[in-house]
Amino acid sequence: MLGEALSDAPEGLSETLALIDGLDDALVHGLGRTDETHLQALTNVAAVFAGSPLAEPVTESIRKIAAGSVTDDHLLALAGARVALLGSVHDALQSGLDHAFGRVRAPFPVTAAEVSVPPGIRSWLRELAITGWRGVDHEIAASGARAVPGLLEDPRQRRLAVLVDGLAAELMAGAPVATLSQVPARRWADLWSRALTLSSAEVPAAPVKGRFLPLGADLREHPTAVQVQVHGLLEAGAVVRVVRTTVTAAKVDTITGPSVWRMFPGVPVLLGALAGHQSVEVDGMRVTASGDLLWDESLATAGEAADPFTTARVQLGGAVGSSLSPLDRHPAAISEPVLLEGYSASPESLEVDGAVVAVDPLPSAGPLTPALVSSSSACIGLLRWDAGRWFVRPLAVQATVRKKAVAMHTGDWALGPTEAKAAKAEAAAGVAVEVLRERAGRLLRK
Repeated sequence: MLGEALSDAPEGLSETLALIDGLDDALVHGLGRTDETHLQALTNVAAVFAGSPLAEPVTESIRKIAAGSVTDDHLLALAGARVALLGSVHDALQSGLDHAFGRVRAPFPVTAAEVSVPPGIRSWLRELAITGWRGVDHEIAASGARAVPGLLEDPRQRRLAVLVDGLAAELMAGAPVATLSQVPARRWADLWSRALTLSSAEVPAAPVKGRFLPLGADLREHPTAVQVQVHGLLEAGAVVRVVRTTVTAAKVDTITGPSVWRMFPGVPVLLGALAGHQSVEVDGMRVTASGDLLWDESLATAGEAADPFTTARVQLGGAVGSSLSPLDRHPAAISEPVLLEGYSASPESLEVDGAVVAVDPLPSAGPLTPALVSSSSACIGLLRWDAGRWFVRPLAVQATVRKKAVAMHTGDWALGPTEAKAAKAEAAAGVAVEVLRERAGRLLRK
């Protein structure tokens, strides 16, 4: 059944993606100069919402776009339609995985989402839509970046600030966009629609008491930031939930490889659990309705040994999954922890139940290598979907090395590399981390 979920596209998938592509193409050329082809693409989008609450606002927005009169409310309706279409793709793909794994998923509680984008940012997003990506120059791109410092002053707007800063930086790097041979239409439209629909409302969260069993760590690295997302199971009473917890740190682009683990000195319990394959006792730590365990070291205590592969084989199949907020549902947001066995492997892909799944690039901050993946017999990984196909992001593998069975995990190096050559290189690079931290502390003291 997993092979079918990975190889067979859900019904209506290609048609839905075609609608999104038509809308995105209109944004490339600009809503202020749409031709008959673009207007027809927008009309097709409106048609699929007939009979839904979005029918009237989307139809009205397209009527105004055709007349050359576009307001913020019209663009919000169009962005909402795009989010809904991508959300339907997310739900169809996620449902296929749930059916294959027999996984029950808790529904997201119904809440009122209040969109609160400041007028200055709305004006910039409107200018981008009317001008189109092809019309963006350095001046238009820079006007978005200038609004970021003001957003950062309000803690409720920091997510929006980071998003706008990233979009403005990408536009600035590509400006004038008219000279680019290819425009990243889907990505920029994702960021644009996300900025318009971003809600400042908090996802419902509740304190829990129980045991967190890590399955693996996913490292996400950027030149100026690094993030560790730990996926695992939360035992709280009679219910076992699939959850994840995330910690993020700022860094400079010279800190790479295993040294990035040094950027998290404030979470020794979490790092120790990853490196030592231990459980963590949590008491009062909050978990959101979308399955995010909001990490607080003061509420965590190191627990007993807990082998991730044993945890996955015994409990992952029956664990309850969480649902994302409707505004967060996007096929690129699928990141499903799975245990894969009985596959054939190469450094670039795994063949699972007859379906070929590409292997995501491996982080340099852990011991996993393409050679280990290709010789593995079991893998704990994250199933992801992007660009029309499935990928697996290995978090841990069991393999045979020199006729000896071994288990390697990305988090094995959370407290430092365990391989001699890597440890020596990290020790030398780690000096730079400590120097930078000391200098930063000195500046703050001044």
